[in-house]
Amino acid sequence: MSTATETRAPHEDLPTNHKPPAGRVGGGLFDPKQLLKSFPDAVKKLDPRVMIKSPVMFVVLVGSVVTTVLAVKDPTDWFGWAITGWLWLTTIFANLAEAVAEGRGKAQADTLRRAKTDSVARRLTKDGLAEESVPGTELKIGDLVVCEAGDIIPGDGDVVEGVASVDESAITGESAPVIRESGGDRSAVTGGTKVLSDRIVVKITTKPGETFIDRMIALVEGAARQKTPNEIALNILLASLTIVFLLAVVTLQPFAIYAGAEQSMIVLTALLVCLIPTTIGALLSAIGIAGMDRLVQRNVLAMSGRAVEAAGDVSTLLLDKT
Repeated sequence: MSTATETRAPHEDLPTNHKPPAGRVGGGLFDPKQLLKSFPDAVKKLDPRVMIKSPVMFVVLVGSVVTTVLAVKDPTDWFGWAITGWLWLTTIFANLAEAVAEGRGKAQADTLRRAKTDSVARRLTKDGLAEESVPGTELKIGDLVVCEAGDIIPGDGDVVEGVASVDESAITGESAPVIRESGGDRSAVTGGTKVLSDRIVVKITTKPGETFIDRMIALVEGAARQKTPNEIALNILLASLTIVFLLAVVTLQPFAIYAGAEQSMIVLTALLVCLIPTTIGALLSAIGIAGMDRLVQRNVLAMSGRAVEAAGDVSTLLLDKT
């Protein structure tokens, strides 16, 4: 004759005010220090071979160089120095916006990599009677590791003993803890997740460098910066407008000379920069990268801006969950 005994789920011991860890992958917190870290990259982007990809900002760069040369020839021309300073600030700001957007994508990969390298495993010896502390990166397939409340699971594997509540928000974005137990379809655990209660023994099932976190790092770092069709069309429009305004400014000088009001090259350069759509040209690539970063904050990896734009046209989504 069997008797029923009252049992409690592992996560019932958790405090009612439990919250997922703040340092999750998709946190998306902006670090003010990112501006300083991205500034060297912004300066490197002043290379004409890089700037030529954005016709509008390339014109601003050429104008900055021209006004700088003219200002050096006449050091007393404070107006020329002021125009030169504003042009260089405009160029660097455009590059800085793109560098910050790219830097945040790199920060996501660095966060994942740090979570992988900082983990320490409590590996069971062959006789299963003792434990030894080893770096998580040294675990091999078949190793048994012990994870208790508060421990970070060092690698992908299956639970072979025990049942526990696991916080997988750092990987899946799910705020509620999940139950992982030996046997059945709830035995798989992922490296980088945190055990919240009880004790489990995990058998490692993946080689070093092939874990779920490693694949995520490869996806984040391999996200391609491909121009979308709309972005290409907008670039063509901006280039056309730039050519039109350039011709307008060039033809303005002969009329000014005829009227006896010849203008300096610095004034004409400033006029050209004011006319061309510098704001759109400067932030075009940064907007695309920022869009991909916003998806990462929601735990969605976008491989390219083209994929994000194509997803906007999707009205029906079919999922095959087996």
